[in-house]
Amino acid sequence: MPADSSPGPAGATPARRAGSPPRSAAAHQPGASVTSAVEVRRSARRSRTVSAYREGDRTIVLIPARMSEAEEQRWVGVMLDKLAAQESKRVIGDSGLAERAERLSAQYFEGRARPASVRWVTNQNTRWGSCTPAEGSIRLSHRIQSMPEYVVDYVLLHELAHLLVPGHGPRFWRLLDAYPRTERARGYLEGVVAAGRLPKLPTARDE
Repeated sequence: MPADSSPGPAGATPARRAGSPPRSAAAHQPGASVTSAVEVRRSARRSRTVSAYREGDRTIVLIPARMSEAEEQRWVGVMLDKLAAQESKRVIGDSGLAERAERLSAQYFEGRARPASVRWVTNQNTRWGSCTPAEGSIRLSHRIQSMPEYVVDYVLLHELAHLLVPGHGPRFWRLLDAYPRTERARGYLEGVVAAGRLPKLPTARDE
């Protein structure tokens, strides 16, 4: 289901996405930006509204051609949040998060990752989650609470893996390879990063 918003005056009527075929090649559109997960398409026919929808593992954001780069970045963030809110079935609390961690550990890590505590926090604005192996504590940023479940699972598995492997070396990434939606979840988060929301994700090459 697409999300629509209007950056113009209140009461503006959203343009229908079906009214103009999307152009997928960014090279044909000056100012369009493409990442592995988010594609921004500018349209001269779109005067007020901004729309977004999923196309496979990608997010397509449709914006007016006149929009500045700063406005583009802001609206990409807004539309990603809208789509995430639509896709999220429910927001789980700390107790549900702990149960989820136990289930994921059993399913993908043979139950070897056993956190002492798992909870949401509101003071992590520069990373999605954190783990203190010595204490067995895992904290997830409230920013991902409304994201799709497979993204929350990936971040949770990422932190569970740190209970077994501290750094981001090859052994760490081999653990996460067990989760079939790892690349899809990273693509989603990289889309949010591309919108100027947070620093880049760590990769094996960062070690």
